Parts: sequence; structure tokens; C-alpha cells
Amino acid sequence: MHVIIVGAGEVGYQIARFLSSESIDVVVIDRDTDKLKRISEELDVAVVEGEGGDSSVLKEAGAEKADMLLAVTNSDETNMIACLLAKAMFSIPRKIARIRNPDYYFNKEIMNKDNLDIDPVINPELEAAKAVTRLLEVPFASEVEDFENGAIKVIAVKLSEQSPLIGKPLKNIRLNLKTRFLIGLIIRDEKAIIPTGDDKLKAGDIVYLPVRKVDIPDIAMVLALPVKPSKDIMIIGGGKIGYYIASSMEPKSNVKIIEKDAERCKYLSRYLGKTLILHGDGADQKLLDEENISEMDVVVVVTNIDELNIMSALLAKKMGARKTISLVNRNDYIPLAHSLGLQSLLSPRMITASSIMRYIRKGDILSLTAIADAKAEIIEARISSMSPLVGRTLREFDMPKSTVIGAIIRGQKIIIPTGDDTLQTDDRLVVFTLKESIKSLESILV
Repeated sequence: MHVIIVGAGEVGYQIARFLSSESIDVVVIDRDTDKLKRISEELDVAVVEGEGGDSSVLKEAGAEKADMLLAVTNSDETNMIACLLAKAMFSIPRKIARIRNPDYYFNKEIMNKDNLDIDPVINPELEAAKAVTRLLEVPFASEVEDFENGAIKVIAVKLSEQSPLIGKPLKNIRLNLKTRFLIGLIIRDEKAIIPTGDDKLKAGDIVYLPVRKVDIPDIAMVLALPVKPSKDIMIIGGGKIGYYIASSMEPKSNVKIIEKDAERCKYLSRYLGKTLILHGDGADQKLLDEENISEMDVVVVVTNIDELNIMSALLAKKMGARKTISLVNRNDYIPLAHSLGLQSLLSPRMITASSIMRYIRKGDILSLTAIADAKAEIIEARISSMSPLVGRTLREFDMPKSTVIGAIIRGQKIIIPTGDDTLQTDDRLVVFTLKESIKSLESILV
């Protein structure tokens, strides 16, 4: 497979890193020499200096033999022009673009097969807002991924010293529960582990569980965690992400936004109905105190400055907010923020990179989420009639090492599996796997 990435920023870098680790032929285009230098020094990929919307540059990058073009620069127009050239001049089969402007993103006619033929179009701010909204709906989780339109979720929870699960073998926990319970992945000291029934949990572990939406209260009870809904929400930062979150949550919660820019406040007041708009600095302790931050169920910090997001989230936590969610674009900041006690951290760039990776995988991949700095993936895939999984129980089949099936979706039925469950053609599976096992997993899905 030959893939061209237009844009050597953080999203382009992360995608190139994923692909090069799997020996995929990658060429990165950018006009920024320093960004290209970083990529060429750190990754085993080719680079071409130039404008992504220039046909001669695309030709130099091997567009005539490319299977896919990923346009992820900071310019929507450059991304669209690159995709247009990829279609009109080079007949590249798949074009994927990052598009931020809502006027472009929501214009399906421009993006459809008869015109630019971009599939999919990815809006990082909208995807980040959706990720925050999922967290607001499951307040005890540090991360939430939706499958089957939210009917099944994968939730991440950090275990405290007081957790009733600490020190118990996983197989014993499951025996005493009425609700089907499965831990698909453990993050321990930044290491990803696919557990067995004999593994014991430790304080500080982040565990990923596939959960049917209807079972969330029962799972919270197992974890001894409260399920109090997010009714009072403060958003620090009224940019696109803050706006998208507020518009989604204001019909069911009390939402207030703190935004420094007066003109942006006017815009928010015009287009949001129930949300309270406050002109001020989200790092102003006096303002936060006046706005009763200690009574907030959740404080969401989504400015475009990572350092401010981390500091504001720490301040909110210190002042008594029950939960904080913070946007962090720089990957190297995430371990630091975790060490400071912040658990719900989101990176729009990593969300964008994960969204794109599903189109690289073999098999009928419906969705994909990279976690633990891409050491592990949660994949939703449909199994074909040719798969060796069909007609066999999970106990009978020797799954690839470091891989576990967390859920089976069969029609409208959702199954959290045991070893006695049998797989059928067209079942959709939610699979947890470490990176080194992905190729083996792909071979049994097709």
C-alpha cells in the first residue's frame, strides 16, 4: 500500500508513525522544512517539500501509484484542492481530509462522489466535542467510546486504593456478578496489558470495560462508583469545541461558558439558547469562585492553549469541581497531566488519527480507537463467512496473542461474551488488541 500524507503537523506525524511501524509505504508532503526534518529523522518514511495543492508535488510523491491520500494540513482549502487533484489527475481510490470549517464540513454535496469524493471528511473539533459529550454521559469514566450508536460503550476507569476489585483475580470477580463483566485492557504504568482470568488488579490501573448502555448503573455499582448525572457543567473556552459541547448538552443540563474574547461571547449568546455566557478569564480564581465552581459536576477546559488547559483543570480540581475534562493536543503533555492527577484528557489530533486508521486495516473495519499512545487498539469489525471464527466457540478458538473479544453484536442483540459463546457470519465484534497482534487479528477477520 502506498499512502500520501499532505501535512506534517501533529496529525500527519502521528498517522505517519502508525503507518511506518507497519511497513506501509508512506510519503509526507509539507512546505515546512522543520516539520519534514522531524519526520525524516524520527520515522522511516519519505518526505517531499512543497505545496500539497500542487500537482507536480503530488506526482513527485508517487500519486500515480497511490492507494490513499490523507490531507491533514491546517488549511481546509489546501486539503480540498489536494483531494480534487488526487481524483481528477491521479485517480487515487480513497481521499480523506481534515475539514474544520462547518460550512464546508456539513456541505455533503461538495464532498460527495460526484464532486470532491472525500470519504470520510473529519472535523477534529466536532469529534473532540463528541468525545467530551460521551464522558459527560458516563461521569465516573475517564474515557468513553461508543459502538452501535451508543448501545454499547467501552469505558475506561482508574481504580483507586478503595476499589473493591483490587487484588482479586479477574475470574473470581466475574463469578459473583449477575451482570456479564469483562475487562478487555489494563493500562498499568503506561504499559498496555490484555489480561487473563488469573490477573489481579492494582490501585492506579486504568481498566477498559465493554458495557451495554443499560448495564452502566450495575457496572458502576460493581466498581463502587457514583452515577450522578452531569447536571451542572462549566466550560472554559468558547471556541468551536466549547460551542459544540454546549449545544449538545444545554437541553438536558445547566451549562455556562467562560470565554475571554468579547466578540466570541456575542456569537455564543446569539447561537446558544439556554447556556449562560460569561466574559472573563477561565484561570481567574475569583471569577471561578463567584461562579460556584465547587458546585460544578464537571468542568470542561477546551481553550486552544494546552498549558492553560492543564493549569485551569488543576485549579478547578483544587477548588472542588467533582470532575474535570481537559483538552491536550501535545502527546508529551499527557503523561505529565496524568501524573498531576488529571485523568480525563482528550487529544483532537489523536482522535483524528484514530478515525483515519480504520481505513488502513484489512477486513470490514467499522471503527477503530488507538489508545495508550497507540500501543493498543479497540476495533469494531464484521466477520466474513470465510473467517475461521465462524461456527466456533471462543473457548475452542485460539485467538491471537494479546487479543480478546470484548463484545459480540448480532442484529439488535449485544453479548458480553464468555468462552461458551459461538460466533456467526456477519457478527460485529468489539476487539481489544495490542499493536503486535494486529496482523494476526486481520488474518482471522477476512
